Amino acid sequence: MRIMSFKPGHDGTIAVLDASAPELIYSYEAEKDSFARYSTINPTTILEAAGRLDAIPDVFAVGGWATGFNHDPVGYYGIAQGSDVVSEKTIFGKKVHFYSSTHERSHLWGSYGMSPFPAGMPCYVLIWEGWCGDFYEVDEYLQVVHLGRVTANPGHKYTFLYALADPSAERTRAGDAGKLMALCAYGQTGSPDRDEQALIDFLLPSDVWPLSKEELRNSPYYNIGVTHQKFTNLARRVSDAIFDSFHTFAKKSLTKGYPLLISGGCGLNCEWNRRWLETNLFSDIFIPPCTNDTGSAIGTAVDAMRHFTGNAKVKWNVYSGQPFTFDELDRTGLEVHPLDYGHVASALLGGKVIGWVQGNCEIGPRALGNRSILAAPFSKATHERLNRIKNREGFRPIAPVCLEQDVALHFDLPRPSPYMLLFQKVLDSRLEAVIHVDGTARAQTVSWKQNPHLFQLLTSFKAKSGVGVLCNTSLNFNGTGFINRASDLLTYARAAGLDGFVINDTFYVLKESTVTASSGQKETA
Repeated sequence: MRIMSFKPGHDGTIAVLDASAPELIYSYEAEKDSFARYSTINPTTILEAAGRLDAIPDVFAVGGWATGFNHDPVGYYGIAQGSDVVSEKTIFGKKVHFYSSTHERSHLWGSYGMSPFPAGMPCYVLIWEGWCGDFYEVDEYLQVVHLGRVTANPGHKYTFLYALADPSAERTRAGDAGKLMALCAYGQTGSPDRDEQALIDFLLPSDVWPLSKEELRNSPYYNIGVTHQKFTNLARRVSDAIFDSFHTFAKKSLTKGYPLLISGGCGLNCEWNRRWLETNLFSDIFIPPCTNDTGSAIGTAVDAMRHFTGNAKVKWNVYSGQPFTFDELDRTGLEVHPLDYGHVASALLGGKVIGWVQGNCEIGPRALGNRSILAAPFSKATHERLNRIKNREGFRPIAPVCLEQDVALHFDLPRPSPYMLLFQKVLDSRLEAVIHVDGTARAQTVSWKQNPHLFQLLTSFKAKSGVGVLCNTSLNFNGTGFINRASDLLTYARAAGLDGFVINDTFYVLKESTVTASSGQKETA
């Protein structure tokens, strides 16, 4: 049984499962291939996704969305029986099953289906995102119990803060969540002062959305500027207050020690994820790499598979996104070399910044070594250059990627973190480019099995520098999804100032930045 699933609205995605395996065949995100961030499904994505199949699927599944969106019959909220629709449709002359279930269910079943825990193991599920802030329990029979709502709209409340302080923002913007995460690190520790507590008391209990920035025109934080110390202190206090409200509920109501599955956009908050790990309330924590809405199509497909087959577990690979398109590539001004990991490692150690493309796109929003920009991790100047290349604010951190077997040498959390979803304290002071202002980083760990190409590059870099760590940030034009075609990559490299790029087994060097294994200004460890 083949299931093709669609996620409507922003973060549009098409996923296909083979329920007989069961296995994720692919997950195509509309924003990838340099479309605008949070794009809806477009004809290009639909045609590419359909072109990968040799027959019409047996089941078409559509995730729920805001009531009234495309005459959505199921809507956004709800987990219980009746929050799904089953019927038959005719597609290109073939009768197929049609399945639809709520957006909230897509989060729950996506995190459950992708989790590494065996079928039959009960789990807790936390769904926290723009609208939902709820805990659930899934038992050994796949029965779901709603344990309670902690607060409505936790994600929107989080991003509202940034808009409140930013003079250029009239309302909340999805991309501001990551910026606020970065700014929290600049806040000083301590209990909330009177102004901070007043804002917390206003924000957390409110079920009203959208909140109007103008209603807080008299707030001391209104248009104060996002880097103002008074605001970064507030950001830290509000972030702590949101987490503490969920932790208090969990400590009281989630007492069986089951694993915790985290889904929704708030699952991208690496500091919160680390804190969940440290509560010791759960036997383990799992956050899928597509924990935000980019994983919703997978979740709806898993929900449909559960309905038709009784199984809700699926095999998957994080590199199940779109294949790279090798279109026209003007080689004027390029030196072309076969990929030699030592050559690229020398270029990186010489201070060069390299685009790195291998195989299919990663699923989810984090670059995990198939659509990455890589650089040596030893210089604060590299951090500044990468943020200029990315056209990002200087307060934004740059993430490291590390050999899995070396993680305990450089970071305080000696466990694999293959999806860059946990905060670690940096133990190695040499890694100046990836140390955030509070001494943390959100490291990705890499093993041979997970990503052999990036593993080999890290191993070569370690042989030359003594350190198996690189800077790793996403390969994309500002405001778009990952670059996924050769012509776009060349345009980006020239415009943004990359020194070269790798596509699969070929290393392209911009001639004005030519680097050989024996030349270039060496950046020492």
